[in-house]
Amino acid sequence: MSQAIPAFLVSTLITLLATPMVRRIAIRFGLIDDSVTRPHPAHTHTGIIPRAGGLAIYLGTIITILLFLPVTKLVIGIMIAISILTVVGLADDKGDVNPYLRLATNITAALVVVGAGAGIPYITNPVTGGVIALDTWRLSFDFWGYHSILVWADLFAFIWIIWTMNIVGWSAGVDGQMPGFVAISAFVLGLLSLRYSSADPTQIFVTILAFLVAGSFLGFLPWNVYPQKIMPGYGGKTLAGFFLAVLGILSFGKLGTAILVLGIPTIDAVYTLLRRLGKGKSPVWGDRGHLHHRLLDLGWGKRRIALFYWGVSAILGWIALTVNSQQKLFTLLLVAVIIGGFLTWINFFSRFSNPPDRDNG
Repeated sequence: MSQAIPAFLVSTLITLLATPMVRRIAIRFGLIDDSVTRPHPAHTHTGIIPRAGGLAIYLGTIITILLFLPVTKLVIGIMIAISILTVVGLADDKGDVNPYLRLATNITAALVVVGAGAGIPYITNPVTGGVIALDTWRLSFDFWGYHSILVWADLFAFIWIIWTMNIVGWSAGVDGQMPGFVAISAFVLGLLSLRYSSADPTQIFVTILAFLVAGSFLGFLPWNVYPQKIMPGYGGKTLAGFFLAVLGILSFGKLGTAILVLGIPTIDAVYTLLRRLGKGKSPVWGDRGHLHHRLLDLGWGKRRIALFYWGVSAILGWIALTVNSQQKLFTLLLVAVIIGGFLTWINFFSRFSNPPDRDNG
């Protein structure tokens, strides 16, 4: 903690101070979101708002990484991956990049960090409590030196990273929503890795990474809360998902904790995929059907929606740190049923809702 807390404070301060400068750069070079000239069904804002918030988050994280973490193969892989995501994010902020090209970028970033060593050697069976080994199939080859691949471990990590980058991005619809629950989630994963640092001293570096990620998104939050002065943009959203996915892998592979603390984005993503596929639509093309959209339709204001996501993430994070794998699965299923029932109520009984909040938009 002697390094984790300073890393948290430094990343918070860097991002907090960098964001207004990035905002001016975004306005100067046309990295803006105009609801008239760039309409999108998922937009919840009106008027002109600068994008490129991902650049401020990138600066807060990468500078702090260089200051507090050792330069290892994995750290280099993380820095290369987030640099790729930030560059493509800025390109998307300037002019919308095709969703399939963005997906290809996500795949590239995931391959880079998995190739650097971010694999998942095992997972806990949430039903029996046993361990499912993923490191049983190894492929070795010579290419500029000896290399080996743990096929299932690397494949599972690759899928997990791609999945998390997308579900977190889908839950970034209203002012302050995404930075808040990402900071909470990273903090929870940092506490998880700290728990295991006595058994594995290398976990302290994971704790530092988690805390600096939490700090960077917390530093961005004051500029993004309602009424937002700058948006995270595609770069900010993918950085959020990427970091949480990697932290879920590195914190002793406790993916169950990461899945539970991201319970609302996870469940929303599953319902979204089922809905889009059920209508014969591509799952990568955005629409106005996410949970935050339905809450807006119900009359909730943007501040209330953001607080809802923050509060649920904090509660689920606390639960995730205190229960076993089977209880995490039960909790996630319970939340899924509650959200499903809530969405059903919105669909059929929303006409009985209260008048909209003032910040409903």
